[in-house]
Order: sequence, then C-alpha cells, then structure tokens
Amino acid sequence: MNIEAIVLDIDGTLLTSKKVISEKTKTALLAAQEQGIKIILASGRPTRGMWHLAEELQLDKHNGYLVSFNGARVTDCQTKEVLFNQTLSTETSQAILEHVKTFDVIPMIYGDTHMYVEDVYANEINYPAGNTTNIIEYEARMCRFQLAEAADLAAFVDRPQNKILMAGDPEYLQTVYKDIHQPFAATTTGAFSTPFYYELTDKNINKAFALNTVLQAQDIHPQQIISFGDAQNDRSIIEYAGTGVAMGNAMQEILDVADAVTLSNDEDGIAVFLEKVL
Repeated sequence: MNIEAIVLDIDGTLLTSKKVISEKTKTALLAAQEQGIKIILASGRPTRGMWHLAEELQLDKHNGYLVSFNGARVTDCQTKEVLFNQTLSTETSQAILEHVKTFDVIPMIYGDTHMYVEDVYANEINYPAGNTTNIIEYEARMCRFQLAEAADLAAFVDRPQNKILMAGDPEYLQTVYKDIHQPFAATTTGAFSTPFYYELTDKNINKAFALNTVLQAQDIHPQQIISFGDAQNDRSIIEYAGTGVAMGNAMQEILDVADAVTLSNDEDGIAVFLEKVL
C-alpha cells in the first residue's frame, strides 16, 4: 500500500478516554513519519488546543499539518504558516450568537489566548446517564485557553470566527440542532464533534475540503491517504481517504461509511491497524 499521509481525528480517535496518546500509538506514528509518511491531525479543536499534541508526535520535525476548527484552518507544523483559512464573517457570527440565545445551549468563541463565554457559572451539561460536567472548564483546559466573560457574545464579537461552538445536553441538542442551523443553512455548515458539541463553520467547510485544498498542491491524492475517525465531523475524511477507518468506538454513521473498522481508542486501534498495512 503506497501511503503518503495519515489523517487522525483527536478526541475519541488519537486520544484515549483519559485524553492521552498511548505509548503504542505514539510509537506507531513516529515510525510512520520515519518512513516519510506525513501525519495530519484533523480536529474540531482550535489550533491552540492541538499544538501540544503536534509537539508530542514531533510533527514539527516531519512537516506535519494541523487541520483545526473542523477544517476552517490548516497550519504547517514546521513553518507555523497558515496554509488555508476560511472564516464566518463578523456579521454572520453575530447573527448566530444572537439566534442561539433562544436555545438552552452554551455558546463559546475563541480569541488568541482566551475563550469567551457569557457566564462562567452557567457551565453544566447533563449526560443521559445522569452525570454532569463543567463544560466550560473542560473546553478551556483541553484547548489551553484562559477563560473570560462577555455579557453578550453577539455584541462582543468584533472579528470573523473560524467556528461558533455550542455545548448542550446531548438529548436536547438532537432535538434542536436543525432549528439552530436552519436560518444559516445557506451560509454555514453544521456538524456534531461530540454528542454535546454542535458547531457552525462557513459554508462547505469540513476536514476533507481543507485537506484537499492543501494536499493537491503536494501531489498527495486521496488513494494515498489513511484516515481515522469516530464522530460525525470525521465523516468527510473517512469518505475522502482511499482507506477510511472507523474506530471501534465510532458512532454508527461512521461505522456505516468506513472502509474498515479497527479497535477502539482505548485499545490502540490506530497502532493495530497500521501494523497490518505499513
């Protein structure tokens, strides 16, 4: 198999449920890079929340890429150059944030070093099993942001955004996400990155669109790519790659479209699959 690039979602795919890269997976990915294979991390996370993982995998030494914000930005890890960037306009961002005031969701937006929310104390979401979590703290810590409040995000936002993130109870989001997206269906793309995160990016933005934009110039073609993912926002890379691999813990939508299924993110699924094909 002539593989030129491996594309990896992060949460639920590259990371275990403890939010770390297992030693077996790390070893497999470092070995792939020594063979000349480009490693690309493709996530809904902001770029800032991906750099520490890129450094751990030595992507800066092997010219790896970060596809962040669900495909709204691509960054070269070696040069730090932004190769692709497509945003929601300031006006659209403001309109979305005004619209979601009518829903029981927690919107979040990103600055360079801070994540902004309207109320750091209105921070809990509920899971079907009855557990709760402080979703604002979770996102800020995971993505290495300081927290800041803005009483009205719609009035506060003053520049284009790569995405608008909304957190909510998973069961509730399933009942309202179409209503959230509908007024902006002509100008935005909506996707779930987890059952509790619904995200809006500019129209037609997804991870595969971003990949295709930058990899074509390097003569890397879909049939030379292996992609791994688990969630709805990974569907585009699973379908785009010559070999799209669903993690064993993937949602059914991804299992249905994948070319292959490997073990879960807690069972070294990436490393196990790569051992078979590289």
